[in-house]
Amino acid sequence: MSSPRRPAQGPSLFGGERGRAGGLNAGPDAPLAARMRPRTLEEFAGQGHLLEPGTVLRGLIEQDRLHSVLLFGPAGTGKTSLAILVAQATHAAFETLSAVVAGVADVRRVVEEGRSRLEVAGRRTVLFVDEVHRFNKAQQDALLPGVEAGWVVFIGATTENPFFSVIGPLLSRSTLFRLEPLSDADLVAILGRALADPERGLAAAVEAGEEVLASIAARAEGDARIALNALEAAAEHAAARGSALIESTDVTDAMRERIIRWDRSGDQHYDTVSAFIKSLRGSDPDAALAWLARMLEAGADARFIARRMVIFASEDVGIADSTALHTAMAAAQAVEFVGLPEVRLNLAHAAVALALAPKSNAVIRAINAAQKDLAERGQGTVPAHLRDASYRGARTLGHGTGYKYPHDPSEGAAEQRYMPEGFEGRRYWKPEQRLGWRRESTQQDEERES
Repeated sequence: MSSPRRPAQGPSLFGGERGRAGGLNAGPDAPLAARMRPRTLEEFAGQGHLLEPGTVLRGLIEQDRLHSVLLFGPAGTGKTSLAILVAQATHAAFETLSAVVAGVADVRRVVEEGRSRLEVAGRRTVLFVDEVHRFNKAQQDALLPGVEAGWVVFIGATTENPFFSVIGPLLSRSTLFRLEPLSDADLVAILGRALADPERGLAAAVEAGEEVLASIAARAEGDARIALNALEAAAEHAAARGSALIESTDVTDAMRERIIRWDRSGDQHYDTVSAFIKSLRGSDPDAALAWLARMLEAGADARFIARRMVIFASEDVGIADSTALHTAMAAAQAVEFVGLPEVRLNLAHAAVALALAPKSNAVIRAINAAQKDLAERGQGTVPAHLRDASYRGARTLGHGTGYKYPHDPSEGAAEQRYMPEGFEGRRYWKPEQRLGWRRESTQQDEERES
């Protein structure tokens, strides 16, 4: 049995005008994910918070009144597809640039053409920049005059947090819309449409049960592109077996490795680490292990994970359980002594111990208060009785005079002033009386699983 056919492409959305599609139209040999891009807002899956009737973005698209926008969200959530729908709906000229290949000269050319088109023909230009986070400051600066003057309506697509990757002036002149990962139900609907579509999809050349589609959706992590690519690969596996039915083994072969999104300097990095620390702070060892596993599988730096736990041991556990710092430090040493993959055990050991430890932030509050006083009051001076008296002549300067040695048996506890002059009576360390939280494992585990 031959592989599922790729039908001829339907009529173009954008006609033949240079720049209107910018190469976004998918030909008959394009991957299924490209061919199945939605043609209307009704076909667009997910993002109801942005595109349901009555929402701001949908109204702007339908009325062809779109202003400069940034579309921010994970891969495979529809940013490029949304830009194509804008191109379909608008009466403006539609230009596209890829931040991967376009330079400053390309940006300036499009902006200048937009200015000329507006002044001569009174026609707007919509400029779509894919992966705008890859533009450096000079390239983004080249966009700014056209956006400020209204010569171009800018649509930028980015998987990176625009507050970190887009310059402030461009960000402030654009409306930010965040796209969320697609739900499993959205992905199943997309896969079902791709199976049945006679024009762009697999044209019912293969079949798949609901459980198979659900399996693909669950593994795709909210990414329509991954889901459609997996469906196409699974269909080819089935065809190679001489079958018109996609089975779970075909899906397994097509999706052997889950794709765990990770960028050491991007949102996935910081958001996942934040979730890990907050799970430790919230005394949830299971959630902490889930986030730890995600970081390790994605290739996060084990040293970084260990450093975060060492900080946590003092910041969030502190004197409530001083052994937490020893545990975290031991895990950090194990990273160097043992290394991956076995050090995952030491990191997991430390993560569970930190999650179960009683919590107190008294240490960080104390040092923060002391540093705040230093900034507001100055450094103060060292009292004479606390100054160094170990060198010859120190006593003649009054250093050490009146100092009470705490170990002197006749004194017992030495009552004397230790604070800098000008800081008398200040209190930073305020110990807490907490019972802490420790899970009674047997009973609570049984309750949770029942």
